[in-house]
Amino acid sequence: MNYQWKSVGTKSLALLMTVSLLTGNLSIAQKKNLNKTQKGAIVGASGGAVLGAMLGKTKGNTALGAILGATVGGAAGAVIGRRMDKRAEEIKRQMPDAQVERVGEGIKVSLGSDILFDTDSYALKSSTRQQLINFSQTLNKEEDTDILVEGHADATGSAEHNLALSKQRADAVASFLERQGVKTSRVDEKGYGEAQPIADNATAAGRQKNRRVDIAVFANKQMQKDAKNGKLGE
Repeated sequence: MNYQWKSVGTKSLALLMTVSLLTGNLSIAQKKNLNKTQKGAIVGASGGAVLGAMLGKTKGNTALGAILGATVGGAAGAVIGRRMDKRAEEIKRQMPDAQVERVGEGIKVSLGSDILFDTDSYALKSSTRQQLINFSQTLNKEEDTDILVEGHADATGSAEHNLALSKQRADAVASFLERQGVKTSRVDEKGYGEAQPIADNATAAGRQKNRRVDIAVFANKQMQKDAKNGKLGE
């Protein structure tokens, strides 16, 4: 017999099972009178690390995947989460033009490429450099974090051109942060061209959203170890 479930790969099945586990625990957390960090600890302890490791190793290793791939979960994850809460609030004040999200045990920062660069250029605008300088100061307060800078483009023009431009823009942001004292060993940069749209490229508004730079900030191995051993202050 050709049962339909046979078409589901091992990784896909594991992902579905993990999502089900996470969904159930998230429902429990939502019903309790808990704050965001406590809810995160419940979810992280019961499957977040499994899901994160899986997503973090997927092809592309997007900002979200990188953050989830560094998930510790449990009490250690809650401590990391509280540190990230504070840094996210700082970044929101420093970068008013950015979308700052607390994701899992990390931070995702998204900036429209139009804010950072002129059309078809990868030279940083002087008007946004100060925001990146301020951002780097917060990054330097948490030296045990890693940083992934991603460049994304809309579907206008050739795929080859968009890929090259997105890489150049990611490199420009990463290099600028490094010139502000952020250690090169902490920073990775990637360009995805038009491969990861978040909106409809058929509309001007959608294309504007797709032209962006995403930055992921997440705990490195040392911070994870310190959190697990109770050595990470808040």
